[in-house]
Order: sequence, then structure tokens, then C-alpha cells
Amino acid sequence: MRSVLLVEDDFFDTMTVKKSFEKFSVQHKLYTAFNGLEALDLLLGQNGVEPIRPLPEVILLDLNMPKMNGHEFLAEIRRNPELADIPVFITTTSGMDVDRLNAQNLGVSGYILKPVDFESTTDMVDSMSLLEKLLK
Repeated sequence: MRSVLLVEDDFFDTMTVKKSFEKFSVQHKLYTAFNGLEALDLLLGQNGVEPIRPLPEVILLDLNMPKMNGHEFLAEIRRNPELADIPVFITTTSGMDVDRLNAQNLGVSGYILKPVDFESTTDMVDSMSLLEKLLK
């Protein structure tokens, strides 16, 4: 089954993505990980975790997470030949140029700024609509 991996430590952001997948009828299975270490376990089948197979077509990656942040995770998968070519979209509240530059240097496919105000999720829904079109 085709899939997407969401690496996100915020419950509300995770729910927004899940609802957006439902709203836009994205047919891909959505896997979630709380941080980069959990995501690596899912991708590599480590620490007793069943690996995602086939590998996800896209990874949605938050930058600011506990244990292993998005930059560390991205660097790790880019070093692994099996994972290096998976498209990664950064989803973050950080608009800092240094974060965007670091992510671009590690070959991200897109950089999506999350809405800070969860009462208005228009930006995230628009981004999910774009992602859904890319996955078809």
C-alpha cells in the first residue's frame, strides 16, 4: 500500500494532517512518528518496530522535536542509500532563513510554514491539497 510518513511531535498538527488527508481523500496510509528516532525505527525496522514496506512515497517532517530533531533526522536519512531518495517536505512554524537554508542543503522537496493560530488552518489545508495533487 502507498504511504506517507508524518514525523511530528505536536498532537494538534498531527490531527490537522489526518483531517486534511480525509478531507482531500488521500488514499495513502498515514504513518506517524513523534520524533526522528521513532521515524528511523519505522523506516529501518529497528527496536522491534515493523518497518514500513514499501517505503513511504513522501515524508512530512517537523523541524523542532525532542530526542532527534528534523535536521538531524534529515541528515541521517540522506546518508542511508535506501532512504536517501524519499521526498521530504518540511512542516514547521519556523520561518528562520537558517532553518530553510539548512533544509534546502539537505535536499528537501518543499518547505511548508504551519499556521501558528490553530483556529485558522487555511495554510495547512492548502498545503495538504498541494501534497495530495503531488501524490496522484
